[in-house]
Amino acid sequence: MIHRSHIPGPPLCEFIELMWFGDDYIVPHALERVLPTGDMSLIINLYEDRTRVYDSQDFSKYKTLNGAIVVGAYSEFTVIDTAEQRSTMGVVFKPGGAFPFFKLPAGELQDTDVSLDTLWGAEARFLREQLLEAKTPEAKFAAFERALLNRMAASLDPHPAVRFAVGNFRHAPNRAISSVTHQIGLSERRFIQLFAQQVGLTPKLYCRVQRFQRVLRHIARSAEIDWAGIALRCGYFDQAHFIHDFRAFSGINPSTYVANKTQFQNHVVLEN
Repeated sequence: MIHRSHIPGPPLCEFIELMWFGDDYIVPHALERVLPTGDMSLIINLYEDRTRVYDSQDFSKYKTLNGAIVVGAYSEFTVIDTAEQRSTMGVVFKPGGAFPFFKLPAGELQDTDVSLDTLWGAEARFLREQLLEAKTPEAKFAAFERALLNRMAASLDPHPAVRFAVGNFRHAPNRAISSVTHQIGLSERRFIQLFAQQVGLTPKLYCRVQRFQRVLRHIARSAEIDWAGIALRCGYFDQAHFIHDFRAFSGINPSTYVANKTQFQNHVVLEN
């Protein structure tokens, strides 16, 4: 398997966390859970020009989108077909970093995927064709950057209050929303509206997802897992609260996650 990551230079690095390319991802299982991160992304299937989006309540049902999709900020797990991951490329946007490229409120894409051509028209197909023609990962990254620069709206920078809040919430997801609004000069109602519009989730939901992601990072670093200790360090009231939140975001309990996680922190083999 080939997996490369790339951080673009300015101005794209102000909006993009990273770009990635994966090839020859061949695994024995058919489906994987993808756990929510609160981030938005753009994913291009280079193996076939379609993407199946599964019903998280009934894995036998799915809808089919084109090979290039925009993934909104999720607050619940999704299910992907591993056959479609054989050759893929994508962009992970920084919180609040996606909307300059799509020119619609990020909140409209919460917990949903949409074909890129719905937002970009014929440019979506042209981008996929360029990525297929590029022979090396480096050439693919360069082609992707050019397309993003062409689509970027220079006047749509994330609001300073959103930038400030995201920085605080990522490092302290248990922080009270009011403690942030007191520092940015916005009413709580206006701040929640602005945050959801640019990030794709409400501040409270975004913080819950970040706390869940902190749990996953603790698990990844732990040789022996102390569930009570992790719950305490991540700010849960007790283990019942911790397990409830874990199941809400992943659909499984923590021990099932550990037994079925893959090399990617947010990908879990879908048990039969």
